Amino acid sequence: MEVETKGAKVYTFGAGDAEGDRSMKALLGGKGANLAEMSSIGLPVPAGFTISTEACDYFSKHNGRWPHGLKEKIAEGVQYVENIMDTKLGDSEHPLLLSVRSGAAISMPGMMDTVLNLGLNDDTMEALARHTGNERFAYDSYRRFIDMFGDVVMGISHSKFEKAIAEIKKKKGVENDTDLDIDDLKEVVDRYKAVYRKETGHMFPDDPYEQLQFAINAVFNSWDSERAVKYRRINQITGLLGTAVNVQAMVFGNMGDDCATGVCFTRNPSTGENKLYGEFLINAQGEDVVAGIRTPKNISELQKVMPEAYDELLTHCTRLEEHYGNMQDIEFTIQKGTLYILQTRNGKRTGTAAVKIAVEMVEEGKIDNQTAVKLLVQPNHLDQLLHAQIDSDSIDEESVLGKGLPASPGAAVGHVVFSSEKAEELASDDYPVILVRIETSPEDVGGMAAAEGILTSRGGMTSHAAVVARGWGKPCVAGCGDIVINYKKKQFTNGSKTIKEGDWISIDGTLGAVIDGKHEVVKPEMDDDYYTFMNWVDEYRNMGVRANADSPEDSARAREFGAEGIGLCRTEHMFFGEKRISAIRKMIISETDEERRKALMTLLPYQKSDFRKIFKVMGGLPVTIRLLDPPLHEFLPEGTDEQKEVADNLGIDPQKFADIVRSLKEFNPMLGHRGCRLGITYPAITEMQSRAILEAAVELKQEGVAVLPEIMVPLIGTPQEFHSQKMVIDDVAKEVFEQTGDSVEYKVGTMIEIPRATLVADQIAKEAEFFSFGTNDLTQMTFGYSRDDAGKFLKIYLEEGILQHDPFQVLDTEGVGRLVELATQKGREENPDLKIGICGEHGGEPKSVAFCYKQGLNYVSCSPFRVPVARLAAAQAALE
Repeated sequence: MEVETKGAKVYTFGAGDAEGDRSMKALLGGKGANLAEMSSIGLPVPAGFTISTEACDYFSKHNGRWPHGLKEKIAEGVQYVENIMDTKLGDSEHPLLLSVRSGAAISMPGMMDTVLNLGLNDDTMEALARHTGNERFAYDSYRRFIDMFGDVVMGISHSKFEKAIAEIKKKKGVENDTDLDIDDLKEVVDRYKAVYRKETGHMFPDDPYEQLQFAINAVFNSWDSERAVKYRRINQITGLLGTAVNVQAMVFGNMGDDCATGVCFTRNPSTGENKLYGEFLINAQGEDVVAGIRTPKNISELQKVMPEAYDELLTHCTRLEEHYGNMQDIEFTIQKGTLYILQTRNGKRTGTAAVKIAVEMVEEGKIDNQTAVKLLVQPNHLDQLLHAQIDSDSIDEESVLGKGLPASPGAAVGHVVFSSEKAEELASDDYPVILVRIETSPEDVGGMAAAEGILTSRGGMTSHAAVVARGWGKPCVAGCGDIVINYKKKQFTNGSKTIKEGDWISIDGTLGAVIDGKHEVVKPEMDDDYYTFMNWVDEYRNMGVRANADSPEDSARAREFGAEGIGLCRTEHMFFGEKRISAIRKMIISETDEERRKALMTLLPYQKSDFRKIFKVMGGLPVTIRLLDPPLHEFLPEGTDEQKEVADNLGIDPQKFADIVRSLKEFNPMLGHRGCRLGITYPAITEMQSRAILEAAVELKQEGVAVLPEIMVPLIGTPQEFHSQKMVIDDVAKEVFEQTGDSVEYKVGTMIEIPRATLVADQIAKEAEFFSFGTNDLTQMTFGYSRDDAGKFLKIYLEEGILQHDPFQVLDTEGVGRLVELATQKGREENPDLKIGICGEHGGEPKSVAFCYKQGLNYVSCSPFRVPVARLAAAQAALE
């Protein structure tokens, strides 16, 4: 007997029984695992079976072949469904119809394919009409199946079917599909068949098992579709085998006015309000709701038209939320008054909603605060909370172009584009874009990711645009019926004003407003729920979070967001300003040490004043100050006219000044005369900065203000470089303490950003009191990529899978991370008390924070606005 191949098993569910459960998402996908779970706890789930992700993996790796034995297992699965539903696939009296849906372990809304009403042919359609006594319903289901099968399985453009039905509606003089009568639908079916035959060269398949095989293959193939691959890349989804396939008995929301289909959330996904939220359509199938073809009704209206079904839905929603300990996103169908639950999953939500839901579910006793921190709020939710809003004072009634649905909160300002391709091509920091579409589809994910915000003229709160935008935290206004979009002319109008491609608009996803022009935005304010939740976060966090801040204003903002110190203060940012830049330029052009020291003494009071203000704001928290790092030419003008003007101000011959500028220009400044090399070449720089730091600290101490300065030497590659600079710093400290008759505790450490430094970390740790990994430069030097120029090829690398992530956004744990791990290990072996942190941009990226936690780092440091994100990521890493 031939051994069954891995992936051939199917997992059945229905009638209160199931072969799987919610813990099996990797094998059954999220949808299949939850269908099994719901069935096992007694919810009304139509019977079905799930083909595992292993089968998809086999299919992808074996040129579209099924694992041995899968065909037979599918036949057994169909028989299982037939027995429970008391129907038979292809039966001429009481035919079973099936839905075939995808479902990966991680939700990918709209990315993969679905086929509904499978099993219909001319005979079963007539049998369905006789059995239900509803001929119109039977023909409507048949035309839907031909359309969906042709589109999904055979690749026939949906627009060809749309054109056929549009012609019939136009001839009939009606607007909606539901206005067509039986004779009209018979003509639609005939035309759809003609479209199918013309496009494929074959008659529409009659055999239900052949239909099923084709549909399963289509779902498997959709895993590797361009849109699905792009979605996974944008969302950094990796490590999955493929999609599962869920084959399930059809239930029908389109059998008449006592039928409906809908989508609902157990709580409001935008605000977090504890109230059922969603939409439904009478006499429709599920795809009608999310496709935006018909305008759905608010879920509250279901209570009026079908009160019993509404009450039952409410009961199931409450039970599912309590069972999963999370807000749920539920799909349902009502067939002739009977409610069926087709899907549940943890609902995507905005940052505001995530925090409110987490706090309220703890207060309601449904979960504990550890679960809230670990599972209910993700770092990106806190990032969303910091989204700016449009300043309402800058808006007047005339500038409002229209109102739509507040699909995803936050403000976005940008240039209008009408295609995803254009958005991907043009979007940049200098040219932000707003993607404007009649409605988005899965093919638009690239443009949606590139855009600052999304505007659609059609679709509801559960449309593709709304769901994806909320998941990504992008502002979105959906279903703005006030505007009419003309793709051909690349413009939209509200009847009185026309906006063309390239024009500025602003959208407010909280209010659902579309506003003409470029408007100012204001930062949001945190509420009590936020502070309650962040207090829980800090209960479970045991890794510090600091901020990168170069000014008192940034320092104050960092403290507001919960920073426990400053992990990186870049002193070069303090040198810009008319008087300061003049002094640094005098220092650069100095020909003697005496002239250089004189120029630096002009800078000393400015530096000391800045440090005093920062120390004061931080109130005794550690402040890590990096000594001068960039090459000197960055402080000098490049243009001839500007050079002459500066030379005149400095009292130097313009030609001589130009020669100095030219002599300081470096072929590769990233690897040139910068960092500790400046301090070793010109010790006076290190002396002046150290003096400013320590004098400011002593003065504040004498005023009763606690200070904790940490002086960081940048860009060392040898222990000798560090030793040289530490001697200068310690000598200055001794002198300052003798002059003032007082002293402060201070630390001297280094920024580890050169690969060689990680290899000799034990030698450096003999003298260094702390390490701070500068992962921006460490990444540049490890990869040999220039961060300023890598954009020319990184996009291609990511698209082709050469890299899984942009290494400047997500820490490369296999390469750069190994160096971090090595330096940490070697440094602590030599100096067990060595304090170690990270101050590159990765310090606020959740995956990178988790890696730092695993390596035992004492803290991460990031931009002030990323501090809450890093705090949560650190807490979740600890809870893992």
